[in-house]
Formats: sequence, C-alpha cells, structure tokens
Amino acid sequence: MRSFSLKGRLVIATSLLLALMLSILPLPDLIAPFRPDWLLVTLIYWTIALPHRANVGTAFFSGLVLDMLLGSVLGIHALALVIPVYLAASQFQRMRNYSVWQQAFVVGALAIINKLLIFWAAYMNRDIQLDYHYFWSIVSSMVFWPWIFLLLRKCRRQFALS
Repeated sequence: MRSFSLKGRLVIATSLLLALMLSILPLPDLIAPFRPDWLLVTLIYWTIALPHRANVGTAFFSGLVLDMLLGSVLGIHALALVIPVYLAASQFQRMRNYSVWQQAFVVGALAIINKLLIFWAAYMNRDIQLDYHYFWSIVSSMVFWPWIFLLLRKCRRQFALS
C-alpha cells in the first residue's frame, strides 16, 4: 500500500512539474497571450479526479513555486490558484458527472476567476492596465481541456491511481 501511495504522488508531482515547465516556456510574442493556464488546468483535473490526493494545499504550494519561477510577488499565483481549486474541490462530484465539453466551460469560469485574481493582486502592487489580450489564455485553456483531461485520465488509469 505504501508503494501505491508513493506511485500516486510521483505521477501527480510529475504532471504538475510538466505543467510548471509549460507555464514558463518562452513563446513568441505573437502566441504568448494564447498560452493556456497549464498549472490551473492540471490542478483542476487532479482535484476532481482524486480530491484526497490533490487539493487546496497542493494548489498553494504549486502557486508558490510558480511565483518563484516567474519572479512575481510571492503569493499572487498561490492565492489565484487556491480559490478556483477550492471551488472545483467543493463541487468535484458534480463536475465528474458533466461531459468533457461542459467541464471545459466550468474550467473557463475557473480560469476567469484565476485571471481576475492575478490582475487584482498585480493592480494592487503597481498601476497596470487591463488589456483584452490578457483573457485569451482562458479560451485556450477551455480548448485544451478535453485533451488534457483525456491524457491525465489515461495516466491515472495506466498507473491505477485511485
């Protein structure tokens, strides 16, 4: 039983590490606004699939790591990830019953919350303006959700995580 728990933690940690790497991957200026919120989407999947393994604490720690990697004020991304993950965790049984396309719209709503929290925290620290390019990542997160969902579900089933 102990190795199963370690295997589950390793699979989740690896997927979160990959999401963090994709979040900091340099992209050309033309497509950078369309970068999906990889970490948020990955955390939402693990929260609705295995809420006893990935939860608000995982989101907080992942957000702190993302803050360090991006060089942003410590805690901005942690706060912005905790609230959507909490909302997903509180409704995980309902979200499991939705189709993947319905889940994509819920992920979009959670991504809007995430983006608005990041903007609010950045606005409090320095005077910035809201640009419409800022929200394109929400659309791409919704578009990529079905494929991320299927890929992570395949990993979860292959490693028999429950």
